[in-house]
Amino acid sequence: MAQSDEEEDYMTMTFEEPKESKHETSLQRAARMRKEGEARSRQKSKAEREAEAEAAREASLATALPETNKGFKMMAKFGFKQGGTLGKSENARKEPIRLNIKEDRSGIGLESEKKRKFREAWEKSEREAKRSKEDQGDFLQQRRQQQKEKKAERDLDNAQRTAERLSEQEAEEKGSAHTDEKSLTDINVLWRCRARRRVEHQRDRRQRRELDNGLASRLPTYVEEDEDNDSKLALGRDVAPFYTSLENELEEEDPELAEFEALPVTERLQKLLVFLRETYKYCLYCGHRYPDAAMEGCPGVTEEDHD
Repeated sequence: MAQSDEEEDYMTMTFEEPKESKHETSLQRAARMRKEGEARSRQKSKAEREAEAEAAREASLATALPETNKGFKMMAKFGFKQGGTLGKSENARKEPIRLNIKEDRSGIGLESEKKRKFREAWEKSEREAKRSKEDQGDFLQQRRQQQKEKKAERDLDNAQRTAERLSEQEAEEKGSAHTDEKSLTDINVLWRCRARRRVEHQRDRRQRRELDNGLASRLPTYVEEDEDNDSKLALGRDVAPFYTSLENELEEEDPELAEFEALPVTERLQKLLVFLRETYKYCLYCGHRYPDAAMEGCPGVTEEDHD
C-alpha cells in the first residue's frame, strides 16, 4: 500500500524547544539562593573595593545635580540654571573643581619631605662622585709624577756614568791620576757619589772577609809571653782586634756631596746635562759627542726637546 503525500517523513520531523516555565521550580530556587549566598559570603579584594569606589566616585562626579536636590533648589533661587555658571560672569567655571583623592595613609607634607631627602641624597652622591673623580685625578697625577721622577733617576745615573767615563778618558789622555787613585774630595761632585759607593762596597766586602776569617781573633786565648808571632798565627792566637779596618776607615763627612744630593733629582740631572754639553760637547739623549760647541743637529738639553 503506497504512502500518501500528506504523510510526513520521519527524517524531516522537527522538535520544538520546550518553553521556559514562568514559575521557578524548587531546584532552580535552591540553586539561585546558593549562588546568592556564595556571592554575599565572598570577601572582595582590596583592588576590587578600590575599583568599585573609584567607579562610584566618577559616576557621581559625572552626574549633574538633579533639580530635586536641596542644594540645586537653593542655587536656583539665586538665578542658577542647569549647565550655567555661578555668578554674573559668563566666563566663570561651569564644572566643579576635580577632587584629588589622597589614597595613601601618609601625613600632609610627607611628599615634600621625600623630595627633600631625595634631593639631599642626589646632591651627596654628586659630591662623592666629584670627590672620587678628583681623588682619581690626584692619584693619576701622583703616579705620573712618580714615574717622571724614576725616569729622571735613571737618566741621572746614566749621565753620571757617562760623565765619569769621559773624565777617565780625558785623564788617560793627559796622563793624570785615575779616579780610583784620587781622594773622594778631589772627584767632581756631580758623579762623586758613584766613587763613594764603590769605596763603601769594597770596605764592606773587606770587613765581611775579616769577620769570616778572623773568628779565632775574636775569642779570648791564652798567650805565652815568650811565644813568637809566627807560632801565634799558626795556632790561631792572633790577639789583634778584628775591627781594625773599621777604626782606620771611618767615613769622613762630605758637606759638598750632601748639599748636592739634597737637591731635587731633576735639578741634579739638569746640572749634569749642562756639564756634559759645555765640557765634552756630549748630549745624553742624542747619545753623540759633537765636534764643536755649537752641537749642530741637537734639538736641546732636555728629553722633551728631543720628542
